Amino acid sequence: MNEMKILNSSEFDNAIASGVVLVDFYADWCGPCKMLAPVLEGLSEKMDKVTFYKVNVDASSDLAGCYGIQAIPNLVIFKDGKAVDQITGFVPEGEIVSRLEKVF
Repeated sequence: MNEMKILNSSEFDNAIASGVVLVDFYADWCGPCKMLAPVLEGLSEKMDKVTFYKVNVDASSDLAGCYGIQAIPNLVIFKDGKAVDQITGFVPEGEIVSRLEKVF
């Protein structure tokens, strides 16, 4: 499986600027985040029209604050730089796919 790139604050704006991007806000100590990681890595291989990234909320608390992240895992879907959907907590793969498909 592909490992998703971890973004820091300086890379974030450029990474989400164009296309459909899913950002997984997570923490290393979060059990549900660890369960969701292989699901997202699998989707990143299947869904070539979507770019997948991760943001560690402990290392990049400024980004987490900017997007109102108060619970993790938290998936934020961006389209051309704008947040268009947000999923909080562990959800099944089908729910993530469905929400991503609505963005296109």
